[in-house]
Amino acid sequence: MVAVPVDMSRERFEELVGEALDEVPSELLSMMSNVVFMVEDAPPDGNEDLLGLYEGTALTDRGWNYAGVLPDRITIYRLPTLRVCDSETDVIDEVAITVVHEIAHHFGIDDHRLHELGWG
Repeated sequence: MVAVPVDMSRERFEELVGEALDEVPSELLSMMSNVVFMVEDAPPDGNEDLLGLYEGTALTDRGWNYAGVLPDRITIYRLPTLRVCDSETDVIDEVAITVVHEIAHHFGIDDHRLHELGWG
């Protein structure tokens, strides 16, 4: 296992994800549909640099036949996030950015557009 600069429990990291969600405007959260948020220690594919992942069908791609499907998943990865941060403050900021980034994917905003908007 690779050492991380910031020592943070999974419980504390989950709290930070919850706090980041609390900062998302309620109007935006109310427009989200059929999506769950999860925290995992590491991505399943071994991609050590992946901080978050949106899996599902973006709202912009859902048609009349979108029904009876499992919820979309937004997963925030703890260990890769801790590896790119130097302090708890950095983790708080990075978690907030990652949460917004993945929510944007739920709304159909791709990585290219996010980069243009400064959400790299």
